[in-house]
Amino acid sequence: QVQLVESGGGLVQAGGSLRLSCAASGRTFSSMGWFRQAPGKEREFVGAITWSAGNTYYADSVKGRFTISRDNAKNTVYLQMNSLKPEDTGVYYCAARVNGIPAISARAGRYDHWGQGTQVTVSS
Repeated sequence: QVQLVESGGGLVQAGGSLRLSCAASGRTFSSMGWFRQAPGKEREFVGAITWSAGNTYYADSVKGRFTISRDNAKNTVYLQMNSLKPEDTGVYYCAARVNGIPAISARAGRYDHWGQGTQVTVSS
């Protein structure tokens, strides 16, 4: 059974940092993505990483502030978030893609499995 378990969310002041984790189990995946959803808004892409090569891709809104990495031995993907802004507030979800072309996608519909989400709140 596939499981994606996020952790690391919380409340932080603007300019602060948080690191989210997503532990994956149940099968192997080609890539992992992070998405977020603010109240009243649609879910949006944050970034993604391929498991094998570690190639990454980020949304323009987080480029230079967020970094995605993975630990293959632990089957865990991380989202390091620095210089957080109030507009980064939302529920953050990790998602797993079994396979597909292109290797990295910003489209939520291309991901096969989702975690339960973790709340990130950035106060001004």
